[in-house]
Amino acid sequence: MNTINKARVIAFYLPQFHPIPENDEWWMKGFTEWTNVGKARSLFPGHYQPKVPADLGYYDLRVPETRQAQADMAREYGIEGFCYWHYWFGNGKRLLERPFNEVLASGKPDFPFCLAWANESWKGFFHGVKTKQALITQLYPGEDDYIAHFETVLPAFKDPRYITVDDKPVFMIYQPFQHPQIKEFMALWQKLAMNNGLKGIFFIGQTYHLTEERAELMDMGFDAINVTRLFDFEKKAKFLYKCAKWRHRIFRCPKIMEYKKVSRFFVGDEEYAPEIIPTIIPNWDHSPRSLNKALVLNHAEPAYFDRHVKDVMARIENKPLEHRLAFVKSWNEWGEGNYLEPDLHYGKRYLEVIKKYISIV
Repeated sequence: MNTINKARVIAFYLPQFHPIPENDEWWMKGFTEWTNVGKARSLFPGHYQPKVPADLGYYDLRVPETRQAQADMAREYGIEGFCYWHYWFGNGKRLLERPFNEVLASGKPDFPFCLAWANESWKGFFHGVKTKQALITQLYPGEDDYIAHFETVLPAFKDPRYITVDDKPVFMIYQPFQHPQIKEFMALWQKLAMNNGLKGIFFIGQTYHLTEERAELMDMGFDAINVTRLFDFEKKAKFLYKCAKWRHRIFRCPKIMEYKKVSRFFVGDEEYAPEIIPTIIPNWDHSPRSLNKALVLNHAEPAYFDRHVKDVMARIENKPLEHRLAFVKSWNEWGEGNYLEPDLHYGKRYLEVIKKYISIV
């Protein structure tokens, strides 16, 4: 049965679920995010941990059948494509590139994708290594490196599966303000794109502080801004957050906020604007990584998620379909308790909510 989507919902995709030499060195031999997920435990009464993957199991992203199954499931429930986190640390240094490289080289799965540059240093603190020192530092070496970076992703940009807006490949930058030459970087990439037969690049800047940063981001040259309001409750529900911090200090438990209450702050009126792209947030529980230092959005029930998705759709429904975009945070961030993939408790209920608001049979 063919379906038509009435919005363009793209899910962030973590390509971490396979061993790499760096993780072997930093954490332990064979480490992946499943290592943290599997050892998670309940830290307070009613705490939903551990979270166990259902249909797809504890997968390895080196396996083509796993990647195909993910794409088939996402498509069935109305997800337009995956936005793969992309790591380029400067001077050609990359990490976690194998799954996407294999998707690109093999042509499978035949499912849309785009890239989001996770341009930040990796730190070990809260991830199992007792240090605040950077494990690997994000560098911005200059024009030669920017050109090499572009040439590395150009085959993806030219792939027919690559997600576009206005016929331009979408490229998101996670930390725009961390790049010391962001305007020059984007101008160079726009020039290189057109020199290589593209119409340009549709740059999206991500922010957690839209009101404060909106004007400057647009002045940088971004075509659109993706706002993530995961932590807006810290300012908009100050009393509740103060209570959570008090319980955290007294009882040495995570900072616990009720998803039902904080999810009302996950979308705002600024998202009605054509250049502002909202973020859909199904759940969040960072405790597999950071134990009692975590933030836990408790009782992240699909029924409350339904209300949240409805609010997001109201912000974008009057935009032209080409720009009727929303990003889901995330498809498979299991270590952050932030995922759409089925688990043993909720099954596919989060996905069913997405399909309810997105798909037209």
